[in-house]
Amino acid sequence: MSLKEIKNRIASVAGTRKTTSAMKMVSSVKLRKAQQSIQYALPYVRQLDHILESLSSMPQTGQISPLVVERPVRNIALICFSSDSSLCGGFNSNIIRHCKALIEETRKTDDEPHIYCIGQKITETLGKQGYAITRSYSDMMGQRQYSDAASLADDLMDMYLNGHIDKVVLSYTHFVSPGCQRIVDEQLLPVSVPQTDGKSETDYILEPSAQELVHELLPKVIRMKVYSAMLDSYASEQAARVIAMQAATENADRLTDELTLQYNKLRQQAITNELLDLAGGLQE
Repeated sequence: MSLKEIKNRIASVAGTRKTTSAMKMVSSVKLRKAQQSIQYALPYVRQLDHILESLSSMPQTGQISPLVVERPVRNIALICFSSDSSLCGGFNSNIIRHCKALIEETRKTDDEPHIYCIGQKITETLGKQGYAITRSYSDMMGQRQYSDAASLADDLMDMYLNGHIDKVVLSYTHFVSPGCQRIVDEQLLPVSVPQTDGKSETDYILEPSAQELVHELLPKVIRMKVYSAMLDSYASEQAARVIAMQAATENADRLTDELTLQYNKLRQQAITNELLDLAGGLQE
């Protein structure tokens, strides 16, 4: 490799480093905002679960809701989350590989499961590979609006109540920390209500009744679970992109150092050769 070629490659690597460094900073800002969104949503979800558990433990509640009734599973809906863009390491490839394995496992029970894809990457990949996608929400991850998640949850609840599906599973990447994300499969329907000993700490007098409150509360819990999964997946995407861009920036720095060393060695060798030629000419 000539000096000019090495110099051009150093300039190219430097330009790439600027891009990866900028993307890392942008993703870091997005990650902080995504973490804040999760921190705001999770206490609300936990409180909803606590209220639901308290109401279900009251003896006057009776039959809670058709949304908690388990029945023989013949039709299954899978809600799969990915990102809209790439350059986030193995984030998309991991969740897509996991969802494909989940679909194959589900086909042992349901030959044609309902597949709902949220995110452009998983929509494009599964579509190209011949999977029958029931519906795609390729723009939902970009907006991340509660109304979109609630609309999807309402459609799933209607299908469950009408008997079109018997089970709904959310498959997404759970944000544990900026350096750790874990793929989870969470059952959305039927709703799993925590079991208690049937003894409430306080015998409340409720108006309206506990059963009516549960009927109002359950749809809110389901909508928030879909919304939380969307926020969780987005935060995991940004964390994965920060790590990937950090690694790319470090690799660019290392490659620049190696190329600079190689450039200096060749330049020194060229200067030495010129000096030897001059010295040889003087002797003659």
